[in-house]
Amino acid sequence: MQIRKTYRDVKPELLIDELRDLFVKQGVSVGKARTDTYTLPTDTSSFITRGTLAFNCPGQLGGEARECIRLHIIGSATGETKVMIDIEESLYSREKLAAFQDDLNFMLGAYENR
Repeated sequence: MQIRKTYRDVKPELLIDELRDLFVKQGVSVGKARTDTYTLPTDTSSFITRGTLAFNCPGQLGGEARECIRLHIIGSATGETKVMIDIEESLYSREKLAAFQDDLNFMLGAYENR
């Protein structure tokens, strides 16, 4: 499953931190995380941030944890920030996904472009 959202006037770093915390609240752990910041070619005082986070779900019956969520964010503090979340439904339950989406809408719904 894939979730796509666009937010306005929210720092990408804030989105990364908030989404990470909401997923950790649901019982997953952060695997790989990377954040990069770039300047705009036309304005070196403006920045675009790109972030990628991978989350691992606990393994079944003591098995090894497996990647179940991958989060991609790109945007700037002024303007739009786009979020794409890829979720492996066989590893991340619908109940947890519904709870995550409720929390996400409560915390960031006012900033979402609809």
